[in-house]
Amino acid sequence: MLTLCGFAASNYYNKVKLALLEKGVPFDEELAWVGQTDKACSPLGKVPYLKTDAGSLSESTVILEYIEDAFPQNPLMPKDPFQAAKVRELLRYIELHLELVARNLYPEAFFGGKVSDSAKEKIGQQLEKNVAAFAKLTKYSPYIAGDQFTLADCAAAVHLPLVSSATKIIFGRDFLADTPAREYLKKLGERATVQKVNADRKANTELMLSRSKG
Repeated sequence: MLTLCGFAASNYYNKVKLALLEKGVPFDEELAWVGQTDKACSPLGKVPYLKTDAGSLSESTVILEYIEDAFPQNPLMPKDPFQAAKVRELLRYIELHLELVARNLYPEAFFGGKVSDSAKEKIGQQLEKNVAAFAKLTKYSPYIAGDQFTLADCAAAVHLPLVSSATKIIFGRDFLADTPAREYLKKLGERATVQKVNADRKANTELMLSRSKG
C-alpha cells in the first residue's frame, strides 16, 4: 500500500494526489506539516513524500513518474516517446517557469507578508516572458497536451490557479487571462477527482491557517 505524506494545502502534494486518484491506485494519506516531516523519507524536509513497500521517495515529479511506471492502468502518459517528452516539457514549464517564479509573490498575495516593488517588477517581467513561452506549447484540445489527460494536467490543475490568483492580486490582472487557461481549468473542475482534491485542499488550508493563528 502506498502512503502519501504531506498536507493537502500544498499544490505539490495535490499534484501527486490527483494522479493517484486519476489512476485509481489505492493509497493512504499521512498528515505531515512542514517541520514535522520524516527526514529519513524526505531529507530536505519537503512535502510530499511517498512511502512504498520498497522504500520512500521524495520530489513530486519523481513520485509522479514512479506512479506511472509502477501502475500502468489508466495511463497518464502517451505511449509515443516524443509525445511523452512533450508532456514532461509542459510539466517542467509549469513547475519551474510559472509556479516557481509566481511563488515569490505568495508571501504578499496569500499570507499577509510584503514583497518589495523592485522584486515585483522583476517577477512580473519574468512571468510575462514565461507565460508567453508556455502558451506556445499548450494545446487545450481539450487537455493541455492534447486529447489525453496526462501528468501535465495534474500539474496544471493545482499550479495554474495559484499563478492566476497571485498575479491578479499583486498586479491587478491575471497573467493567464489571454490564454485558454480559465476555460480549461473550469472544465477540469468538473472532474470528480479534481473536485475531491479541491475540497480537501480547502479544508486543510483552513486548518493550516487556524494552526498559524494559534
